[in-house]
Parts: sequence; C-alpha cells; structure tokens
Amino acid sequence: MKTWALYAGIDWSENLNDLAVVDRNGQVVATHRFEATPAGVREALAVISALRASHGFSRKSVPVAIEASRGLLVTALRQHGQTVVPVHPATVARYRGRINPGNRKKSDAGDAALLANILRADGHLHRPLPHNSEPVDALGALTRAQLRAVRTRQHHYLQLRAQLRAVHPAAVTAWAHLDGRLFRPEAREVIALAPTSGSAARLTRRQIRDALERAGRIRLLDAEAERLHALFRAGTIRNAPMVEDALGREVRATVRLLSEACATADEFADAAAELFTQHPQHLIYLSFPGIGLLTGSRLLAELGDDPDRFATAKGLAAYAGARPFTWASGSSRKVMHRRIAANKRLAAYGHHWAFSSLTRSPECRAHYDRRRAAGDRHTAALRNLLARLLSSLHHCLRHGQEFDPAAWPRAPEPAPG
Repeated sequence: MKTWALYAGIDWSENLNDLAVVDRNGQVVATHRFEATPAGVREALAVISALRASHGFSRKSVPVAIEASRGLLVTALRQHGQTVVPVHPATVARYRGRINPGNRKKSDAGDAALLANILRADGHLHRPLPHNSEPVDALGALTRAQLRAVRTRQHHYLQLRAQLRAVHPAAVTAWAHLDGRLFRPEAREVIALAPTSGSAARLTRRQIRDALERAGRIRLLDAEAERLHALFRAGTIRNAPMVEDALGREVRATVRLLSEACATADEFADAAAELFTQHPQHLIYLSFPGIGLLTGSRLLAELGDDPDRFATAKGLAAYAGARPFTWASGSSRKVMHRRIAANKRLAAYGHHWAFSSLTRSPECRAHYDRRRAAGDRHTAALRNLLARLLSSLHHCLRHGQEFDPAAWPRAPEPAPG
C-alpha cells in the first residue's frame, strides 16, 4: 500500500460506528461517532474532508480500515470512492495485545484508532478490497447464498435419514443404490405419502406408481412401483401406533424442509449460471477441463475480475491455498499446507475442480499420476494440480485467451510390448 498522509479506521457496530483518523506519526487528528445511514456516512466523510486543507490530501486518498469485507457500511464507503481495507478481527486482537500486553482495556473509539494505526504501520501487508464489477459482486452474493442453501439441504438430509432409521428404516435403503438417494424427488414424494413403516406397508402398487409419476419419473414406473411395494411390505420392527403417527408427522415436516432447501439451492444455482454466462470472461473459465457453469460461477465470484488484484500466478495460487508455505525457526524448517491464510471457499472449489479434471483431461491425469509416483498423497497431488491449473487460468485471464491443452505436457507414451 502507498504511504499516505492520513489513515482512517472505523469500528462498526449494529447501531453506532466510531471513526478515527491518524497522521503519519500515529497521532489521532479527528474522531467521530456516526450512524450507518446515508447522512451518517456523509458526516463521517466530511470529517475526513475537513482535514484536507491542513494536510494537502483529498478525502478519497485516505484509506479506511474496518473489520468487515462486506455489508452496507462497506458498500456506502466504496460508493463514495473510499479505499476500504478489511482487517480480520483476530488480527486486531493481536495488535491490541502487542500494544498493551497486560492491559485488557477495550473501547470502540480505541479500536477505531488501532485500525487506523494498523494501516499506518503495516498497511503494505493488508490488501484493499478489489475493484470488481457489479455483476461479479452480484455473482458472489448468489454463489455464497447457493453454498449456504447446499449446507442447509445437507443438514435436512441427515436429519431426515436419522428420523427414518427410527420410524421407517426401509426408506433409508430404498434409494441408497441410486444417485441422489433421499435427495431424489421420487424419494421425497413417496416418503411424504407414507412416512412410517406401517403406512408404507399399506400402500398399493397404484399409489406408489402415482407418487413416482408426480415426482417426474417417466421410465420403468411399474417395475419401480413393484420393487418398492415388495420392500415396504417386508417385515420390520415398528413403534406403537400412536408413537409411529407422531414420528411420521416429524418426518413429513422434515421432507417439506428438505424439498424447500433443494428448490432453493437449484434456484440460486440457475440464477448464478445465468449471470455467469453474461460475463465476458465466462468462455475462458469454461474452456478449462472440469469447470462447468456452477464451478465457473463460484471461481469467478471468488477471484473477481479486477485485473490488478493478482500480479502473479503464485499470488493467485497462494490465495487459493494451493501453494505451501515454509515455517522456519532455528534449525527447524517445515514446508506446510496453507490452511488459514487462504480463501477457504476458493480452496474447496479448487479441490473439486482439480478432482473433476482428472477424468476430463489426460494431461491433468498424467500430472496427478506423476505427483503420486513422486510420493505425494492424494490431496497434496490435487493441490499441486490446482496450482498448475490456476497458473494457466491466470495467464489466460491476463491475455484474454481460452485454455489450450497443448500447453500442458503430454502424458508419456506406454512402452512397446
């Protein structure tokens, strides 16, 4: 980060926010408490602007440190052209302990000044928020919402499976051999119709067939209805009738929650894919093996489209957790996996991307096999492959080119005979 004449810090809260501005010597030259409203933000920025005459700097040249990377206050500051630098709360706590090791004193105004001094002393170690386009910011909101919906869906799936084991164990195994298992619309439709072993045993073949048809199944309806009919009529341990009825109501409620979570996740995925295909860089992402619409949407949302965000491919790979770091102390030296200082969502998406590329690219598979033969474990080989893919992605995005598999080393030819 550049050397400025002034540095600002904001300690935000739900109601009031504290602003502090310090000069090059670390002296607090202005403070202000304001609300997170349009008028309050203008008041805070006016405080910074009032210092312009004595210091000869414009208001927009004053970077602002805050313990958040998104939110309405951050959005308002950026809309006014302010450089915003997010600082992790754990980092602020460590700086506070460094200044006053034995003093537990804490205040909002003091934290605002501390944030400003963090920028003054170590601003070059903190990245300002990237200047992404509005579609990419919207894509980020959609993909993060989709990820939360997926986690909610998984929670309700596990909840439903546990409930079925107690009241309808045959339903747990009925679709276990099929893709999706209890996520399948036909599974949810049949379970909602008969959520207990007793009610399922009373179903006729026609009722099961109609439920499968309502769920959208069109093939082998009679055979599937016959299979489920026989499975549900097999003997099993049952609860007392009134207890079974009560547990069945809980199962029906969980099925409704699971169906809603499935629909929500699909809705967000479709919206993200539609927005992704409208971005000029989407063809570059889709040219890579293992990247589909959802994975491409997630990668673009996390990497952004600010051309100056990642100067080197190594920096991009480190941000994704694909490059190791060295821990050295005295005679001890370790090369370790970058777990904390990385974007965890991007690291997870990258792992999925690298794994998917193994079956879609002979070059990726050959690279993975070479790393395995060299002694890497599965996850380490995938991280190495991800770093290689990200290096190619960085080059392609920089030059506006689609991925060329010929740029990768070819898999070795098998020995004759």
